[in-house]
Amino acid sequence: MTQKDKQIVRELAKRYMEMATSEKQQKMNQRMRDTNDLKIVRPPVLIDEIPWYQMNIDDELTCQCEDGGARGVEYGFRIALYRWKHFRADTMFEPFWRVRMSYDSTGIGLSRDEEILRTDEYNNIVSHSFRDVLENEEDFDRMFHMPEFTLRPDRDEANMNYFMDLLGDTMPVRLCGHDYLYFPPWDDISFLRGVEPILIDMYDRPEYLHKIMRAFTDAAAARLDFIEQNSHVDPTSCNLHCTPGYISGLAEDGWKATWFRGMAQMFSTVSPAMHKEFEIDYIKPLAERFAYTYYGCCEPLDNKFDIITEIKNLRKIGVSPWADIEVCGERIRGNYVYSRKPNPANVAIHTDPDVIRKEIEDTVKVCQKYGCPCDITLKDISTVSGRPENLIVWADTVSSVLDEYYGE
Repeated sequence: MTQKDKQIVRELAKRYMEMATSEKQQKMNQRMRDTNDLKIVRPPVLIDEIPWYQMNIDDELTCQCEDGGARGVEYGFRIALYRWKHFRADTMFEPFWRVRMSYDSTGIGLSRDEEILRTDEYNNIVSHSFRDVLENEEDFDRMFHMPEFTLRPDRDEANMNYFMDLLGDTMPVRLCGHDYLYFPPWDDISFLRGVEPILIDMYDRPEYLHKIMRAFTDAAAARLDFIEQNSHVDPTSCNLHCTPGYISGLAEDGWKATWFRGMAQMFSTVSPAMHKEFEIDYIKPLAERFAYTYYGCCEPLDNKFDIITEIKNLRKIGVSPWADIEVCGERIRGNYVYSRKPNPANVAIHTDPDVIRKEIEDTVKVCQKYGCPCDITLKDISTVSGRPENLIVWADTVSSVLDEYYGE
């Protein structure tokens, strides 16, 4: 790492800290906290999972550092500054550099076998064809094992020294614990089997699917136990997988001071009864170790409120582009956060402000009708067809709608 690398990163870090400590940022943070506290305020608006390789305007995202680690930090700062400059939306910028405490895991012994097709060499969104590596129960018994974990304080020390040397006195560097559990077992299981064999086995071999899900759940619980007993649980993180995590009252130690994040995207066409049997009944004991739960992603949940509200600490519910927003509003009311996910197809090729305006206005009217606290996150953006202005127009249009209905 050269002195030139340090200078590049530190200049960007200074600009980042001006944003992260600004009055504007504090107002954003309060709006996010108020929403998760179930107060009716102007909904936070975020844009996440962006195809950044298509977004470079005037080389604003072009890195100059030579060292690989410094280059990664530089890119993170350039993205943050880009958001602040171009998107009229909320941001989650912490006024310090977060270094996550390290540990090693042996894993669970399972690995996918897949074929990938790409239409774009730079895009991480690709087409997958999975071979079912768990077709035979004997294969699962042979390969699966419970994970074992080992703390790595040596790596923590090395990481802290590296980032403090890189950043100097431009911003604090903090060694932080683990802040929430993101548990999407059916994503992982579908990567090992494909979706179709799982759906068939729900009818033909339900006892085998239960065996697999019990194993994944036990492995997740073992990881939680290890972190809680040997590492550190941190309630300060602002980001809960593409949605604000700020909330009041997280003062306890342990997982009761943090969030659980659950979903079952491949269960979009699964009945509520089967969704409960193969997902909700398993995650409830995990989720209820935490202070709050955020449930749902791309799967529509408008016909599944009776089962997901069995999670006692449920606080935020995902409302996907394919959900009935009126039904969701009627069921959510002021009891949970209405976490709206607009349709990313509306920014994929060209952007029509009238289409965006209608989608957000429909959401706002439902939330105001039923008294729902709301946040709005555009995510899963696989492409903008090389048109950065698509996201800029989206952010401007959404913010103008919220200005009309909630004020600036």
